[in-house]
Amino acid sequence: MNYCRVKYDRVLPSQLGIAVKSTVLLLITFLTFKLSQILNRNSTMSSSSSPNDAVQRILSSKLYFDVPISKVPLIYSSKYDISFLGIEKLHPFDSAKWGRICGFLIKDGVLDKNGIVEPLEASKNDLLVVHSESYLNSLKYSANVAMIIEVPPVALFPNCIVQQKVLQPFRNQVGGTIVAAKLAKERGWAINVGGGFHHCCGGRGGGFCVYADITLCIHFAFVRLNVSRVMIIDLDAHQGNGHETDFSNDSRVYILDMFNPGIYPLDYEARRYIDQKVEVVSGTRTHEYLQKLDEALEVAAHAFDPELIIYNAGTDILDGDPLGRLKISPDGISSRDEKVFRFARERNIPIVMLTSGGYMKSSARVIADSITNLFTKRLIDTHVTGT
Repeated sequence: MNYCRVKYDRVLPSQLGIAVKSTVLLLITFLTFKLSQILNRNSTMSSSSSPNDAVQRILSSKLYFDVPISKVPLIYSSKYDISFLGIEKLHPFDSAKWGRICGFLIKDGVLDKNGIVEPLEASKNDLLVVHSESYLNSLKYSANVAMIIEVPPVALFPNCIVQQKVLQPFRNQVGGTIVAAKLAKERGWAINVGGGFHHCCGGRGGGFCVYADITLCIHFAFVRLNVSRVMIIDLDAHQGNGHETDFSNDSRVYILDMFNPGIYPLDYEARRYIDQKVEVVSGTRTHEYLQKLDEALEVAAHAFDPELIIYNAGTDILDGDPLGRLKISPDGISSRDEKVFRFARERNIPIVMLTSGGYMKSSARVIADSITNLFTKRLIDTHVTGT
């Protein structure tokens, strides 16, 4: 959660009115959240799936489907984008960036819109592979969703609308992350233009992350792809406390997390579960950042031999991002992504890229330019090759 400081010595009447309205909305959200907690205590509590149940759910899932060779392993659906009466603009995240990324790629001639893979929406049965029944039930209360996505007015809307306008887009992105692993194993790489909800774990959400798509993706890969070793390379500016919590005692998963330690989520418990922690403090610039990344990848190469890489490629490291507080140039982000893809290519390891955080309108253009660079350097091929 991010807080705004207001200088009250020169507050205009209009600014005061906005401040009062915001306070009222926060109070309503808090009270509604407390009410939902009371109601939840009276509901039946259950944990996430047992190992056998999880395996059966994965085997019966429809999220893994055959993709024709006429499609490239770039996953996106117009259902990703969130449009909710303009309320989505109250959070700094650009909730239409996913469509804008594809729009840039198509306009630049890097991608044919007919070649994009459209995923299926993750069902409740799919989500129960990782999430508890009680957590999924908690999302039936709009106040809980408002707290997770950090947009207080969402608490005031009927949950049926919240499910359709907010949660369904997230579930579609979860489906995209999960099928991306299958495509990466088949084609060598895959990019989900959405996903990367790394603050969510099986039992809780937060930081605009409602579902644990990274954890789900990996569990599906364990069962359906016969993968037994996965490396998470998390280069979002924020610590990936969700997947760190979920894989805290799982030696099959190696986590390299390079993050700003002075910003959200400040989850010191989850930091204990990071295999390779690389801290980049506020104000870190491009040259120093890329040097630290080179060193980190060198260490990771000797520490773990993965069969699949999940790359969480947040662009909130971009200079000017209000939440990441780092100073990485657009070219620096392209270089970062190129380094990670080369790391995977040189070792013949399938890689899944997720776009994760990024809180400026310019992020969509930067991501598209980086994907174009990967194409230009022949690290990916986004052109249709056959039918």
